[in-house]
Amino acid sequence: MKIGITCYPTYGGSGAVATHLGLELAERGHEVHFISYDQPFRLAHFHERVFFHEVEMEDYPLFKHPPYALALAVALHDAVRKHELDLVHVHYAIPHATSAWVACEMLEGERDLKIVTTLHGTDITLVGLHPSFQAITQFSILRSHGLTAVSDFLKRETVRDFSVPESRIEVVPNFVDTRIYRPGLEPCHRATLAPDGEKIVMHISNFRPVKRVEDVVDIFARVLGEIPSRLVLVGDGPDLPRARAKVEELGIRDRVVFLGEYTPVQELLSCSDLFLLPSRSESFGLAALEAMACGSPVVASRVGGLPEVIIDGETGYLCEVGDIDEMAAASIRILSDDKHGKELSDAGRAFAVKHFSSEFIVPQYEEYYRRILGSQSS
Repeated sequence: MKIGITCYPTYGGSGAVATHLGLELAERGHEVHFISYDQPFRLAHFHERVFFHEVEMEDYPLFKHPPYALALAVALHDAVRKHELDLVHVHYAIPHATSAWVACEMLEGERDLKIVTTLHGTDITLVGLHPSFQAITQFSILRSHGLTAVSDFLKRETVRDFSVPESRIEVVPNFVDTRIYRPGLEPCHRATLAPDGEKIVMHISNFRPVKRVEDVVDIFARVLGEIPSRLVLVGDGPDLPRARAKVEELGIRDRVVFLGEYTPVQELLSCSDLFLLPSRSESFGLAALEAMACGSPVVASRVGGLPEVIIDGETGYLCEVGDIDEMAAASIRILSDDKHGKELSDAGRAFAVKHFSSEFIVPQYEEYYRRILGSQSS
């Protein structure tokens, strides 16, 4: 198959999964074309059968905000025509599904382009619900030939809030390459991150308010009061200054490492003793899955799709949003008992391999593509 993939190229779960999917499909013999305004952040090297097409944008005095959705539609239209793509898979409904529909309309009578839209989270639970976008989000979803959601939770939200028939949505969860995301990776950065042998607590995100990064710092401060440890914060975003300010306020600057946007996160996760994800909302929680695959127990919020990824008390702990005391207690329980920590680590790794390995999930996408390509145009 010749497959186009559109995603946000910036640091975040939807872009990471979309890029990984494209690379896996290319390894399986398909031709993959990424179409976006910048190269996806995890598409760093040359890969056979993988191509990147940059969306061209021009600044015109007439436009206060350049119309990216229209420029993307043109880029998709051009890529489909020049490379005879069979299908375009867009990740995140707005504006990608809308742009794909416009491209499809432009191709009417010339090529029977199929559109698959994968819903990832805030495109449904936040952006899509805004009055300015609700109608166009619903329209674009319903005009997609194929529709997938990354969790049962997100499917339920989409059915409820956008009146999408339940039968239209296929749940295909996020995934990791468990050959890459695994315990015991070398080189190990433990000696650098924790030079005195302390426990390593980690958080990786795009530092948006929904991630509640200040809670991460508060939880760690309580852990530090009981157990020698270091906090490693990976990523960047609008709440990074707040996290730095909280670290200064609590007087723990010498125990916290800010690494910024670090792409090969598996190198870090493989030496993590605990991963914190106290988010206000997570439609899936890819960072939690990556941590589990690397053998790091997770303490997270009991929200959204996270209960589908973490088995409370077996592969990690789920707590109520904002309950710093409960999350700190769970963290201390894990870090103070090596035997218990190892049990959670082994169980989390096994669960990730069994249910969320790319070897298991990518064929589901292939089979779904074939079904969509075999159906009549809607």
